[in-house]
Amino acid sequence: MNLKSFIRDIPDFPSKGIIFKDITPLLKDPAAMKLAMDALLDLVGNQKIDKVVGMESRGFFFGPLLALNLNAGFVPVRKPDKLPAEKISVIYDLEYGTDTLEIHKDAIQKGDKVLIHDDVLATGGTAKATCELVERLGGEIVQCNFLMVLDFLNGEEKLRAYEIRTLIHY
Repeated sequence: MNLKSFIRDIPDFPSKGIIFKDITPLLKDPAAMKLAMDALLDLVGNQKIDKVVGMESRGFFFGPLLALNLNAGFVPVRKPDKLPAEKISVIYDLEYGTDTLEIHKDAIQKGDKVLIHDDVLATGGTAKATCELVERLGGEIVQCNFLMVLDFLNGEEKLRAYEIRTLIHY
């Protein structure tokens, strides 16, 4: 089974000139989703993971499943004003402007072994900002793990300090 065959291109979404990689066909097929989940787990290997951190919102599909299978906790990283308890935030650069991400202050303990997960690595801004949040709380990033990477956007450059693992390259 080829996982790429379950990812469809949506032209001009969310704006003209963008080709969006839509994983909903993969998510609705139990065999494809299981194959992706098992392959993502294989990327981690036998490394000890205490927390899996997933970014809003597409990191919420496989992130909790990875956590469950790794016997780890799941930690959401969200856009501003979505988390109810005390939190820290980071502002990061986008191609045109800035954005903000937040994490609960008590989500990561000093020394926690952390897996960062998202479904796609594009420019790397969101993943880099998430790494910064985790490290500010004392977490040790074991790996940044992605379903797919858009190689032409060079997002891996922003994450050179971390081990990066990906299933699919575009």
